[in-house]
Amino acid sequence: MPVGPPCTSSTRHNPRSAPETPEASITGNATRPQRFEGFPCRIRALGPPDPTSVIRPHSRSRPRRCTAGTRQTSARARSVHRSSWRTPTPCPRIRSRSTRTTQGSGVAALHAVFFTHLRAGDHVVVSDVTYGAVWRLFAELLPVKSGIEATFVDITDLDAVRAALRPTTRVIHTEVIANPTVKTADIAALADVAHAAGALLTVDSTCTPPPLFRPLEHGADLVVHSLTKYINGHGDAMGGAVIGPRELILPIKSEAMINVGAAISPFNAWLISRGSITLPLRLRQHLAGAQRVAEFLDGDPRVLHVAYPGLASHPQHALERQFGGQGFGALIAFALDADHDTRNAFVNSLRLVTSAVSLGHDETLIVYEDAPAGRAAMFPEVFRTHGLLRLAVGLEDPDDLIADLAAALDTAVPAR
Repeated sequence: MPVGPPCTSSTRHNPRSAPETPEASITGNATRPQRFEGFPCRIRALGPPDPTSVIRPHSRSRPRRCTAGTRQTSARARSVHRSSWRTPTPCPRIRSRSTRTTQGSGVAALHAVFFTHLRAGDHVVVSDVTYGAVWRLFAELLPVKSGIEATFVDITDLDAVRAALRPTTRVIHTEVIANPTVKTADIAALADVAHAAGALLTVDSTCTPPPLFRPLEHGADLVVHSLTKYINGHGDAMGGAVIGPRELILPIKSEAMINVGAAISPFNAWLISRGSITLPLRLRQHLAGAQRVAEFLDGDPRVLHVAYPGLASHPQHALERQFGGQGFGALIAFALDADHDTRNAFVNSLRLVTSAVSLGHDETLIVYEDAPAGRAAMFPEVFRTHGLLRLAVGLEDPDDLIADLAAALDTAVPAR
């Protein structure tokens, strides 16, 4: 079984390299998380196992080099390398037996979970709004290729989730905030349902990275993050992570990591490690900007519908308690009271907001979905009829974003 490399002199913490302040010092007492305006910065390092280590600004885990190792065989580097062990990933210290594994992308991390913990004849309950790759896996590929059956349900309806369970159900899978409709799941309640049925609860928390939310603390068994998104934060590297107890993670390492070959590249690992240092500060700006932009859109009569958990009109707004009052993510889904061509004209009229896929980057991105088939057939009626515009709010000043959106609306959707 692969183990982490020993700490080298180039990565040891030099106490003279950082100011001796309570905020910057790294001592043996690492149980108190660093805080930035209410956000605890507690991101476990993927380095040599150390129950006391956490990533903090100026910490010894700040990357100084990227390497695939010099004494590894090609087979070893294909499955794990030195940089992958140092890639930060959100691993809250809620149980001493928690561990993690990194992959080359978020989809690879999701596939690793299902590849390892499902067998032919098993059944899975999946949220009816889920990431496109997960939808294709369970709607098209795994039933045919692996004999794994799936039932898609409204994950916010606990009675529907219970009704979908079978004796062969092994996994309930959901996102915390669903991409792209921003339906929000009650993770603690779903954990109770899953465990009562003897199933695992697997959670994709890509849209709710720590310190905003830590699903393991709410009963999830395995948590998946696309490191490509908020953890990296700059849109220049791909990676994925799975976090959970050792008895669930070690089989992923021995099966999916070694035999599928989805290891993260050394350079991507280095980029993500560097980018993750500013996650708590970036997340604060994401959340504040998203709330402002959502309120602006909700108040414009040319916008037919706005879905954002931070608005009182959102069906799961009461789940604010789940996020500790810190915010509601940075994804907004909305629909315009306009036809297909006008919606496209609106997107093309934006100047600051970029029309592109992905999310969690420094720049604000928008995607227009107008496909009533496939997974979109399970979207709310307003989005199936009027299309869905997904806005992933970045780090720009909210006033600038609102001005850009207002100008595009004025250009493409004149007031009636």
